[in-house]
Amino acid sequence: MRSTFMGLETNKRGLYTQQSALYTTGHNISNANTDGYSRQRVNMQATAGYPGVGLNSGTMPGFIGTGVEAGSIQRIRDSFVDHQFRQEANKLGYWESRSQAISQMEDVLNEPSHYGLQKSLSQFWQSLQDLAVNPENAGARAVAIQNGVAVAESFNYIHKSLTEIQTNLGTEINVSTKDINSLLQQIAELNRQITQVEPNGYMPNDLYDARDVLLDELSMYIPIEIAYEKSGGRALAIAEGSVTVTLKLDEGDPVTLVAGNHSATLTTQPTSLIDEDKNNRPITGIHIAGIAGEDSTIQHSDLLDVGKMKSLMNSYGVAEEEGATGLYPNMLTELNRMAAAFANQINAIHMNGTDLNGNQGGYFFDVKVNGESFTAANIMVDAALENNTSLLAASDSAPGNPEEGNGKNAQRLADAQSRPLDSLGGSTIETFYQSVIGELGVEGLQVEKLKTNTGTLLGAVEHRRASISSVSLDEEMTDMIKFQQAYNASARMITVIDETLDKIINGMGIVGR
Repeated sequence: MRSTFMGLETNKRGLYTQQSALYTTGHNISNANTDGYSRQRVNMQATAGYPGVGLNSGTMPGFIGTGVEAGSIQRIRDSFVDHQFRQEANKLGYWESRSQAISQMEDVLNEPSHYGLQKSLSQFWQSLQDLAVNPENAGARAVAIQNGVAVAESFNYIHKSLTEIQTNLGTEINVSTKDINSLLQQIAELNRQITQVEPNGYMPNDLYDARDVLLDELSMYIPIEIAYEKSGGRALAIAEGSVTVTLKLDEGDPVTLVAGNHSATLTTQPTSLIDEDKNNRPITGIHIAGIAGEDSTIQHSDLLDVGKMKSLMNSYGVAEEEGATGLYPNMLTELNRMAAAFANQINAIHMNGTDLNGNQGGYFFDVKVNGESFTAANIMVDAALENNTSLLAASDSAPGNPEEGNGKNAQRLADAQSRPLDSLGGSTIETFYQSVIGELGVEGLQVEKLKTNTGTLLGAVEHRRASISSVSLDEEMTDMIKFQQAYNASARMITVIDETLDKIINGMGIVGR
């Protein structure tokens, strides 16, 4: 025999469950603008029918429903879309960083413009042409020398600026490494909190969201794979459990970065990217202090070419057998090579000429520190020549026999503009520089295109994820009305049952009164 008050209990469950749904709707609306928040829903399920199953259970024509209950509160998420998002975020992190590094380099080189090295060289060659026509003219001699100073200072400025940006990239690598370590620690801490809640039968949806935000951020830096380990106890079947994060490698087995509430610690190799002489040290790889005390060193070549961290390394410079390679080391090497070829060529011609007094020509360009080879950093106009324009060897007359109007050596200096050099692979100074700038421009365009394409793909995936997980106020308002009406209907049912009980309690057994 069913209970007289069974209807009250059935509809009380309805009230509570619809109330939970309304509260969840309110939680969704409150977090409509919260970054990383996933909308939640109450998974309602019918409670066990009456009578229960058992040998002593009474027999009836069928089960009578006993109401509803909230089975779980689940966030709406698609793990496949999350995986796609992190893959694209990984690529975008690489190309964004690469694009920024190239853009900074282009800003320094400033080509083509009226103030770049190309313009300084052009003015230098032109002033030598003018000098060849008027070799005794003091103004023409001073202009040629000062244009030589401008070329040397352009080399110095570019080298110094590129080196400073390279140093900044090294600093950014250190900051990124700290960010990665912080993210790993936060993920491990969230794992700890989640595994404390789940065994009690709860779904810590907001903790899941916080952890996914950290995983998304981590995927911008390095390529990761994630796996979930279910919690024990009374954990629900849909509970996610603890996440294990591993670093994907091009060669070798993946390295575990987070397992449970433990996290690894990353450091660059070498640890300090600046040596005692304040020079930038190239990177060899990453050292990982493992979770179980298992330290490992990942070589740069073993890292996949994705993620901001790898891009920063490729721009900053990596140690190879032949020396440091990378975007900035390569450009500095090319500039040094060009500066050395330029200075040696001009010096060789200048030293074969004679100055205004018929003396053998000396160095046109010198180095700032004696004994060093020419580089873009140390090239300068010889101090004696800069202070005395008569020392400019514009003539090819025999030593001790100055010839008025002889500007043939100045013409030879000017002709060096179009002379191919073996040290530059058969290119002239200008064509070599133009090829360097051209290659940089082509790479810049390619990188920009890849960054745009990857950003577009990421935007599409993000839009798709938002269509699944984000809060739609229109939808929530509809749900709010739906749950409110269901709540009202349950309350009305209680009123109906109350009236029937009133009839039984107060209306029965009073016949004949």
